Amino acid sequence: MLKSFTRNYQDNSTEAGFQFTFYCDICSDGFKSSFIESTTYKKRKGTKMIGQGVSLIGNLIGGKARSFAYSAERGSNILSERFEDRSPEWQKEHEQAFEQAQNEAQQHFHRCHSCHQYVCDACFNEDEGLCTNCAPRQEIYVAKARAEAMRRNIDAAGQSATVWQGEIESKTTICPVCGKPAGNGKFCNNCGASMDLKVCPACGAKNALTVKFCNNCGASLIASAASPGLCPSCGAQNPPGTKFCGECGGKL
Repeated sequence: MLKSFTRNYQDNSTEAGFQFTFYCDICSDGFKSSFIESTTYKKRKGTKMIGQGVSLIGNLIGGKARSFAYSAERGSNILSERFEDRSPEWQKEHEQAFEQAQNEAQQHFHRCHSCHQYVCDACFNEDEGLCTNCAPRQEIYVAKARAEAMRRNIDAAGQSATVWQGEIESKTTICPVCGKPAGNGKFCNNCGASMDLKVCPACGAKNALTVKFCNNCGASLIASAASPGLCPSCGAQNPPGTKFCGECGGKL
């Protein structure tokens, strides 16, 4: 059973060789160890070119560890299933390669003396000897606190800011013919009657088509014989003999 300095690792080994990725317990960035070619596989294939194209240099890689953190029991079961058909010679090489990979990877990890997690260089506070979760770097923590305070101030200012000063109201136009809500069009949605308003020729106020006197000044809204061509809807004066208003199209 493989025992790592950290449980947060992935075994990338294949029949051709051995490679392992160790992950930071905080940010999950990983370090992939150098590829070690399997001697038993090389002898069995009778070639010295196995492993070409695979990186021979350990490198830092980014990304989430996802489900690569093995517990002792789970890791033992999975590895035994993956490599149960491997030869004893390969198994021995595998264990030796794992030890070598750990020695290589440990140079890039630090063990926090407070929470005992293994973290990468970026997540370790060298001045305090602790991970950045237990001992955040002062300049970073101050910058974060200032940014959070700024967001709170902006949110508070936004809550008290007046960005609209109109009146919130709901207007419902009632059809003068059927007495039901007519909608916002020129004709009633229910009965189809015209929703044009009659303009008072005296004061210019708008009135319903059915009223005979202005609701604002009391003037008669019925065209008199002395004023032929006067539109009862908009109050516009039309030439004698005109049947429809040239201003609004209403019937004279």
